[in-house]
Amino acid sequence: MENTAANNIKIPKEVIRDLIAHEQFQNTGEILDCLKNMFKQVLQEVLEVEMDEMLGYDKHERVDAADQKNYRNGYSKKTVKSQVGEVDVKIPRDRNGEFEPKILPKHQRNADGLEEKVLNLYAAGMTTRDISDQIRDLYDVEISSEFVSKVTDKLLPELREWQNRPLDPVYPFIFMDAIHYKIRDNNTVVCKAAYVVLGVNMEGHKDILGIWVGESESSKFWMGVLNELKTRGVKDIFLCCVDGLKGFVEAIDAVYPMAQVQRCIVHQIRASCKYISYKHLKEFTRDLKSIYTAVNEEQAHCGLLQLKEKWGKQYPSAIKSWEDNWENLITFFAYPVEIRKIIYTTNAIEGLHRQFRKVTKTRQIFPHDDSLKKMLYMASINIMKKWTLRHRNWDLVLNHFEIMFPGRLYA
Repeated sequence: MENTAANNIKIPKEVIRDLIAHEQFQNTGEILDCLKNMFKQVLQEVLEVEMDEMLGYDKHERVDAADQKNYRNGYSKKTVKSQVGEVDVKIPRDRNGEFEPKILPKHQRNADGLEEKVLNLYAAGMTTRDISDQIRDLYDVEISSEFVSKVTDKLLPELREWQNRPLDPVYPFIFMDAIHYKIRDNNTVVCKAAYVVLGVNMEGHKDILGIWVGESESSKFWMGVLNELKTRGVKDIFLCCVDGLKGFVEAIDAVYPMAQVQRCIVHQIRASCKYISYKHLKEFTRDLKSIYTAVNEEQAHCGLLQLKEKWGKQYPSAIKSWEDNWENLITFFAYPVEIRKIIYTTNAIEGLHRQFRKVTKTRQIFPHDDSLKKMLYMASINIMKKWTLRHRNWDLVLNHFEIMFPGRLYA
């Protein structure tokens, strides 16, 4: 028997908005019918508003026929799936066939589009409160920041699956660096590190292998990250490109003893320049170029000796920082230009971090670790969609590796 009370009930907009804000969905009897009716009204209201915006005037607004280039042309019926079951809605049509609903796109029969929009806004770096305001402004529908948090929490299982996915057995290049954020922890704001690993696979394509959130950056934590990569299937790495963190090289050697390490030249320049007086800084950095722009290792070493002769007495610590790390600073000299351009600095991962900062710049403090992980994960997925091209001259790179690392290319 048809439930006429449920079908004819008229729910005030305030009640509908309260429903969405608090997710008070129940799945029994007449209440379910009422909830379906409420949800139907929300969808219908949004569809009508979208049509009004597209045409430029309200449904019952009088418009001069001469100015009317397009107009409403009835409805088409559509059954969509929702959190409360199947719902029948009427999709407004226009004479020119130009109307394409945003809340319920053509050929889509799932009305969870609101959640998708929330996730897209979250991926763009908006806070839960900002998203709540944005949805209200776009659709005149109130959703609470708690609702937004619940929607984004649905990412966590997906994030864990992505973080633990199997990886390729061989990566020619691995870039490792950390980016720091303020996170609330036990009612205290602390600075934590997001450890990021960027790999280049055998096809020459970049891939974010994982993101880990931990205490301030340390070689011990990096060793744990490397061990996790190994358990996920990474058997061999040819070259690791890293910054000057103390103990980093030893951590890599402990897990991947056959991997070569290239310390970032830019980081090394910064590390040595901190000992230099400002009045000598420009001249000192100019002299440094004779080292890292050298044709080969021998010429680079001559440049270091000249640098030491000129500045050694005045700035011994600056020179010592180059001497102590020399073995891992000159790795790239053994390779042709095509490979040097890739490993010369950690620019690849620093570029990734710049994109992360664009997304997270509105967040001064994250409420917890998962909040940061969700945002970086969504940003990573969006960034990787744009990485369609492989590195230039990749065939030349592989040919050189075939000679340098015989038998290791396809472990």
